[in-house]
Amino acid sequence: MTILGVVFAVALLIALIAILRVQPFVAFIVTALIAALVLGLPIEKIPKTIERGIGDMLGSLSIVICLGAMFGKLIADSGAAQRISEALMHLFGPSRVPLAMAITGFIVGIPLFYNVGFVLMVPLVFSVVYRSKLPPMLVGIPMLSGLSIAHGFLPPHPSPTALVAQFGADMGMTLMYGCLISIPTLLIAGPLFARSLTKIAGGPSDLFKPTTLADDQLPGTFNSFACALLPVVLISGATALSYASFDPSTRMLIEFLGNPMLVMLVSLFVGSLTLGVARGRKLGQLMEGYGHAIRDIAGILLIIAGAGALKQVFVDSGVNTELGNLLANAPIHPLVLGWLVAFAIRIALGSATVAGLTAAGIVAPLIEISGVDANLMVLAVGAGSLMCSHVNDSAFWMFKEYFQVSLRDTFRSWTLMETLVGSLGLVFVLLLNAVL
Repeated sequence: MTILGVVFAVALLIALIAILRVQPFVAFIVTALIAALVLGLPIEKIPKTIERGIGDMLGSLSIVICLGAMFGKLIADSGAAQRISEALMHLFGPSRVPLAMAITGFIVGIPLFYNVGFVLMVPLVFSVVYRSKLPPMLVGIPMLSGLSIAHGFLPPHPSPTALVAQFGADMGMTLMYGCLISIPTLLIAGPLFARSLTKIAGGPSDLFKPTTLADDQLPGTFNSFACALLPVVLISGATALSYASFDPSTRMLIEFLGNPMLVMLVSLFVGSLTLGVARGRKLGQLMEGYGHAIRDIAGILLIIAGAGALKQVFVDSGVNTELGNLLANAPIHPLVLGWLVAFAIRIALGSATVAGLTAAGIVAPLIEISGVDANLMVLAVGAGSLMCSHVNDSAFWMFKEYFQVSLRDTFRSWTLMETLVGSLGLVFVLLLNAVL
């Protein structure tokens, strides 16, 4: 009965979002209410369970995600992303433009949320196409693979950040492991795969004509790279230092300075000074941009909150433990199982964020029961949530319209690239698990 209740809850969530087009936050709350009744949770406890799930989930994440959204907005509006792209193309030269674009997408994708990065970087892709005379797919697919990998694997993106909290993983270790598996995944799913797509014609529609800032309007190269990578450097540095032998007071200071909330706050402060105020932008303009960033991220925060409510229903009804014991006995490696659950939900719902967070509520007990590395489970579920983007994913249609390609060629290029990213991500997670 318990397993049937979970299957029913997931099926109901899929039906509400995919068929009835209910707003995801509302769909999660409705599903949590009905699942609580089906799973036998006492009626008087249901409201408190849902409130606790929402509060526990947002309490640890809202600051990091909101500050991350502001930071990404700053990187976009200041021209730092464009400067990074141009610097890498100059460094690698005309013959290695696809590699330069892949690295650009990955670096820019760390601070930028996916949709913002997509809209920002696609016009730059076509600017490069016009200058280099290369096929659009050879330039665009590497760039977008870098964005997708950062979105699925690396904090402070909402889904990986929320998965770290749900699985009790370590933000710094997840980031370091994520970077390790991202490099080979990026090289294969980006520049290498793009070489098979050169015969696909494409170009910007009149709605998406390339626009770029003049060179004298862009920040310096060092400033752009330093600001964009500052959160990664600070979090990774604090994680590395935590393994050194320090006295307790020094260790506490390192943990404090490496806290993701403080890291994002420091990064935003430094970026606001060096990319904003120091370059003549008024503080009011910066604050207005940050306000837009908060509005843009509100929908994602609500999805995360709703996922927390459903997860708490599973926990309080006891199904979490029972499901964990059942899955632990399945003849499948826990990391593969987490990937498969996220993969199945991604196929049904389309949203990578919803797929990852829904899967997390189901497979979280596996971590304690099986002893699998929680940081690797974050990456395995993240990889599964990127699989097989198709017609129920908004990014699928964004790619089709921006690049003006047929439905068949969108499946052949975009969908296959996302599938490569998800599949290779799992392969390298399993290899890393074997080494560790």
